[in-house]
Amino acid sequence: MKIALLGYGRMGKEIEKIALQRGHEIVLKTSSDSSYDIKTADVAIDFSVSNSAFNNISNCIEHQVPVISGTTGWLEKYDKIVALCKDKNGAFIYASNFSIGVNIFFELNKQLAKMMNSLSDYKISLEEIHHTQKLDAPSGTAITLAEGIIENSSKTSWKLDGETSEEIVPITSKRIADVPGTHIVNYASEVDAIEIKHTAHNRKGFALGAVIAAEWILNKKGVFTMKDVLNIG
Repeated sequence: MKIALLGYGRMGKEIEKIALQRGHEIVLKTSSDSSYDIKTADVAIDFSVSNSAFNNISNCIEHQVPVISGTTGWLEKYDKIVALCKDKNGAFIYASNFSIGVNIFFELNKQLAKMMNSLSDYKISLEEIHHTQKLDAPSGTAITLAEGIIENSSKTSWKLDGETSEEIVPITSKRIADVPGTHIVNYASEVDAIEIKHTAHNRKGFALGAVIAAEWILNKKGVFTMKDVLNIG
């Protein structure tokens, strides 16, 4: 499989290693959304920056190249990409986190939210910890976790550094050197606490999941998620 890497930072380099180990070929590496020939690739993996992602993804879809994106910070244009993908009969996957473990964690989070919804004595909080080079807060993964709780409970919104309330899922973001990513969902009462936690030991899990998604989407048409790739949920 011929892969284009749109965004060749730390994640792009990790994806390259995994892809080569799995017998694939890297035909394009770029950290810019300016001119490049995407048509040489069978599939593209976008881990660029927020102001490049929309153009990168659009370019792939316009040229009938399936595209996987893990870039955050551009999702206000997500519906436009979905519409373009349907119009061009393209193939696209966005995930806030491609790690297989994290996607299982997403499903556990939803099930726990359903179970805890009627137990008003428990107050929910969500914490994410990442390396100091991560600029956005909260993380895309934390937002996905909060949205999973909102979909399966009486909560209506999330807030960064917010107070616990009946309607809000409060998220705390911490930036600590050399932490690939930790996410904690906690339900606490006066008598006990229930906590689920995912800890990434390195970036390999994110990279492996992205390559698996790229392998899966080849020769498919439509807008998909990691739930489709992993057949979970």
